[in-house]
Amino acid sequence: MASPDQARSSVIRRFMPLAVIVLVAGVVIALGWHRQLSFETLERHHAVIHDFVDRNIAAALGGYIVLYIVVVALSLPGAVFLTLAGGMLFGVIVGGIAAALGATIGAICIFLVAKSAFGERLIRRAGPRAAKLIDGFCADAFNYLLFLRLVPVFPFWLVNLVPAFAGVRLKIFAAATAIGILPATFVFAFLGASLENIIADELADFRGCLSAGRTHCRLDFNPQTGATVKLLAAFALLGVLALVPVLARRMRSRRAGPAE
Repeated sequence: MASPDQARSSVIRRFMPLAVIVLVAGVVIALGWHRQLSFETLERHHAVIHDFVDRNIAAALGGYIVLYIVVVALSLPGAVFLTLAGGMLFGVIVGGIAAALGATIGAICIFLVAKSAFGERLIRRAGPRAAKLIDGFCADAFNYLLFLRLVPVFPFWLVNLVPAFAGVRLKIFAAATAIGILPATFVFAFLGASLENIIADELADFRGCLSAGRTHCRLDFNPQTGATVKLLAAFALLGVLALVPVLARRMRSRRAGPAE
């Protein structure tokens, strides 16, 4: 049996990574650094950023992926902006792949941290009903997670944490995340590559404001501008298709139940 000191040391080791993430994220948000992830910042440094990308494409891609990983691992707002920026800076294909890679690795990082801190312990302490729900979720974890990723209704950070608390296996989480985020990622990368055409008037006004030497110039873009009803319906349909195997399995179980 472990001594009190050993148990305390084990708890500290288990929660230390999570504590570091919470602390760093809190500092970033408190200092407002996350607000630098904006189209306004990107446009203010347009020439410098594009020149660096043109001259050092490998370093720019590496830095972009690392930044994406950090933002997702810290559960900071800005993932949609980064995906749009990836399409703008690197094009639809390269930018979409880089965004998907960064988002998947970042999601795996926070998933592993949360799982090591809480996962198995929450399952053991859950009541019978909660345990039954968790078992049901884990039995069809891939399809449920695929649905949650395909239909971006819930916050990305929340979908990273819930499977960790439910005890979902890493390979299932990683596979469902990598596959499920691809459609939305490439859609937003496409929007980013077309951004200058989409917000041409806003860009012209912003550049005019900067040229006039003003200090309070603003450039706002709502990603929902490109989220048409048809596009949202397509995501919803993909999500429903992901749940078809789950529903089919439940129906078979109910039909087979009385016969046993």
